[in-house]
Amino acid sequence: MKRFKLLIILLSCVIVSSCIPHKDTIYLQNKEDSANDSIPYNLAEIQKPYRIQVNDILNVRVKALDQQTVSILNPTGEGSLNASSAERAYFDGFTVDVHGNIRIPTLGYLNVLGFTTEEIENKIEEKLLKEQFKETANIFVTVKLAGLRFTANGEVGAPGSKVLFTERVNIFEAIANVGEIPVTGDKKDVLIIRQYPQGQKIHHLDLTDLKVMQSPYYYIQPNDIIYVKPLRQKSIGTGETAVSSIATIASILSLLTTGVLLFSRL
Repeated sequence: MKRFKLLIILLSCVIVSSCIPHKDTIYLQNKEDSANDSIPYNLAEIQKPYRIQVNDILNVRVKALDQQTVSILNPTGEGSLNASSAERAYFDGFTVDVHGNIRIPTLGYLNVLGFTTEEIENKIEEKLLKEQFKETANIFVTVKLAGLRFTANGEVGAPGSKVLFTERVNIFEAIANVGEIPVTGDKKDVLIIRQYPQGQKIHHLDLTDLKVMQSPYYYIQPNDIIYVKPLRQKSIGTGETAVSSIATIASILSLLTTGVLLFSRL
């Protein structure tokens, strides 16, 4: 009987330790118990201008009073009418090579590594006015990233790569596009693997904390990898909630009781 009581106590401890706490499943909690659920932040400081890296794809458009004079600089999109937006961006855009250059018709190679899109617009405009046009041509250049590509792995609804055609995406929007983090995902330590000129770095985000919106990594960047780790409860396999854990434990107890009864009759 003592052994049976000890087993009950042990299994009860397992139930308590294997259940996922409710607070670990809720986003954006005010962990300082403040009455104000909003936090001030400097958007310019959180999201600094993105600087172009190798393998980025740029969409360059040039406009002028006489559009025929700049038609060679603008992709026509012929032969890719049935392609997706991402495929058209790949074929019509300018890919940054390993040296940080893009090759533009009539302008040749232009180094863009480490520059913002606004700085690249100014470089192209200055080069056109210096070599081919006069100011009266009213040259207008726009440079954009051909979509914001990121990859999500681990405990998300649909792991894989996504391309979003927008300039700004926060971590919650990114996760929403690859499926919600399940109960077994660790929302308190989401990893952002970010590419830098000197290599890759890993950053950590606690999505259950309201202050995550103040993080410089709250907004993702092109080529980011988002990794959501599984909670240890998933590897234990006793259940995600108290009910499922009790059901698992009840099954184990039933088997043990049956085994004891059979053994005692021998």
